[in-house]
Amino acid sequence: MTIKLHNTKTRKKEPFDPIDPGNVRMYVCGPTVYDRAHLGNARPVVVFDVLYRLLRHTYGADHVTYVRNFTDVDDKINARAAESGRSIGEITSETTQWFLDDMAALGALEPDHMPRATQYIPQMVAMIEELIGKGHAYEAEGHVLFAVDSWREGYGRLSGRSVDDMIAGARVEVAPYKKNPMDFVLWKPSGADLPGWESPWGRGRPGWHIECSAMAYELLGESFDIHGGGNDLMFPHHENEIAQSCCAHPEGDFARVWLHNEMLQVEGRKMSKSLGNFFTVRDLLEQGVPGEVIRFVFLSTHYRKPMDWTAEKAEEAKATLMKWRSAVDGIKPSDVDPEMLRLLCDDLNTAGAIARLHQLHREKDMGGLAASAGMLGLLDFETGAWWREISDSPTDELKKTVERYISERAEAKKNRDFAKADAIRDDLASIGIMLSDSPNGTDWMLDHTNPQLGNFEALK
Repeated sequence: MTIKLHNTKTRKKEPFDPIDPGNVRMYVCGPTVYDRAHLGNARPVVVFDVLYRLLRHTYGADHVTYVRNFTDVDDKINARAAESGRSIGEITSETTQWFLDDMAALGALEPDHMPRATQYIPQMVAMIEELIGKGHAYEAEGHVLFAVDSWREGYGRLSGRSVDDMIAGARVEVAPYKKNPMDFVLWKPSGADLPGWESPWGRGRPGWHIECSAMAYELLGESFDIHGGGNDLMFPHHENEIAQSCCAHPEGDFARVWLHNEMLQVEGRKMSKSLGNFFTVRDLLEQGVPGEVIRFVFLSTHYRKPMDWTAEKAEEAKATLMKWRSAVDGIKPSDVDPEMLRLLCDDLNTAGAIARLHQLHREKDMGGLAASAGMLGLLDFETGAWWREISDSPTDELKKTVERYISERAEAKKNRDFAKADAIRDDLASIGIMLSDSPNGTDWMLDHTNPQLGNFEALK
């Protein structure tokens, strides 16, 4: 089945034709490791994890190479070290492991390579030397800068901007040593209190953009298949990656296909600490939101559309997953459903794929549901501990009470008293009794993580 992907570079959906089907290569920009990953950081991880799974399914697990980097040299890290009194190495080591643990809780597979920027400083220095030698970079006051004017014919194509327009609207540092306001730093000097490495231009450290170009070249070559990341990276980061990579290695294409996911909102607003709606992944996990639920909510929206995280969506996802897990418990997965796979191959239509999973459940194709959900990283054993904890059998007394409430709710809906029906559903959810409606009736399951579980007295 042909995979089709929306290529940011061409602005259209295209059949995916890998350079070498025996080694399909993908690079995704990873985190700067100085703190916990917030909810927005997790969206590209889940998006490209699904693509990784799809590529492995299509071409074979041994024929896909996935690289996602860690930025462990950065001014934010330096500032965190200065304010905390801890060493940079201690901070980056700890936060790197935090990131891996939190993403594993979301069901994300680890990439084949997870290079750290500090492990590739010699490769960055070598690439900078090549750029200087080819007239695409220059040294000025201890800095090395990429000369945008040396590649005006290509700069801006990804983001669809001309150099002149970018200069007119630029919010960049216009240092006196820059020949052009758009020139960007490849290397900068480091004082004694900052991390630094010896180079032909003195002791210093790399700029942000050069690390991805150097690591991608080292691990994937001068041309590879897919480069991904959030659309906030399109300019300037990805634009600068293309410029320096294509100028250093003009014989290659760098990345053939560019994929960008849209940003995340919380309850309809941009996530912001000032608005009080800023969450890390760990915050939600510690509040009792299972990682699988977070993943489900992410995948319910197409990756190229803004995604709105809401508490209501999380509750709905949890109820659905409990229903599905109960249905497939003890069932051996069969084959991945062809229609679900077709939807996934259509530019990662995860929302459509989830709709198809609902249909498989209604059709009672539980083997197909288990196998197909697995393609999305759902319903696997590793992420199912939360369900096993809340799926204990309820007592007969509890069953009778819950069924009475469900009957009252059904009667309210029959009388079109939807406010009462919703109130009953919400009341039961507040004491850990989760309802799930379907054409066949109403199912329910217990949430043993709720401290009020079964406390019907709290409803009186």
